[in-house]
Amino acid sequence: MVEGNKRDQTFLKISELWKSFGNFVALQDISLEVHEGEFVCFLGPSGCGKTTLLRAIAGLDVQSRGEIEQGARDISSLPPAERDYGIVFQSYALFPNLSINKNIAYGLENAGQSKATINARVEELLSLVGLPDQGKKYPAQLSGGQQQRIALARAIATEPGLLLLDEPLSALDAKVRVSLRHQIKELQRKLGVTTIMVTHDQEEALSMADRIVVMNQGVIEQIGTPIEIYRDPKTLFVADFIGEMNQISATVSSHNTISFGTQLIECIPHTFEPNAQVIATVRPEDMIPQSESDRSSAVSDNSAAHENALEVVINDMEFLGSYWLATLTSSETGDATLNANFSMNAVRRMDLEIGKSLLIGIPADRLKVFLRSESVH
Repeated sequence: MVEGNKRDQTFLKISELWKSFGNFVALQDISLEVHEGEFVCFLGPSGCGKTTLLRAIAGLDVQSRGEIEQGARDISSLPPAERDYGIVFQSYALFPNLSINKNIAYGLENAGQSKATINARVEELLSLVGLPDQGKKYPAQLSGGQQQRIALARAIATEPGLLLLDEPLSALDAKVRVSLRHQIKELQRKLGVTTIMVTHDQEEALSMADRIVVMNQGVIEQIGTPIEIYRDPKTLFVADFIGEMNQISATVSSHNTISFGTQLIECIPHTFEPNAQVIATVRPEDMIPQSESDRSSAVSDNSAAHENALEVVINDMEFLGSYWLATLTSSETGDATLNANFSMNAVRRMDLEIGKSLLIGIPADRLKVFLRSESVH
């Protein structure tokens, strides 16, 4: 395990990194630090530059300009063989003609270690990845999930300082993917190895990462913990890309209020000028159905809660097991269609159904606004 004080030490530092392919700029002025023992995910849509950044760190695609330091050593111009990392690809990249034992031992043999040391290390790693009896088999005899675990064992065999994972789970089916991501995270914690994983799967990043680097069109949009990225997106792109998000056109009234049509709504404080055209964002799980008793209670308590609400009509309801996904419309939001997640209890208690009108509460601390010019649609 990584000691607590080491978590604050910078292990990998990237400074003003650019990468161009001809006239195409794949990475623009990338700067970030990764702490020792940290698990960081590069997250973004296809073509955002996340894999290019990983390959620059590995020396597989050398940056056009900028610096990379690992463990206080400048590795910017070093070839891949002289950099201290292990890498796992989406395609496993195991040697099909070699046994599992030989695949894992490959890097150790190249390092000139003794046969006894190699055998002990291979046995240790097979046990570590939960495949102690598979050493004599060949890759084709293993499932995709098992092959990926062997690829992981091979990557960490030489005890590299940095582990790079290039979409290692995307070729697997959903059930295996969920299981393996927990195994990888548990293994990373146990070993304390600094790890960077590229993924386009937000659920994967949210569940595995200590911090997430959200990328778009070659730039970093935001860096933060999973909770920070999800709860406090800094740009409309991040708000839209991470999780489900309602987007509603609005007009600024004051530093902490906006208007939907004639409805004045409180929101998270912002710095936009009055009358500015903005996009208000709120997640489906933060849309709260209010019953008559909820409204009566708010009025009797002289609460403003009932004012931060919209009158809506339920257009559709989809049962998703643990909750209902409701599609809503409101005369105040024009053509905007809103999604809300209603609990089973709320649907039963309030007798919610298609065609019913109700009041939806929107907590002010869950309503964030962005300039409409940022719109990603």
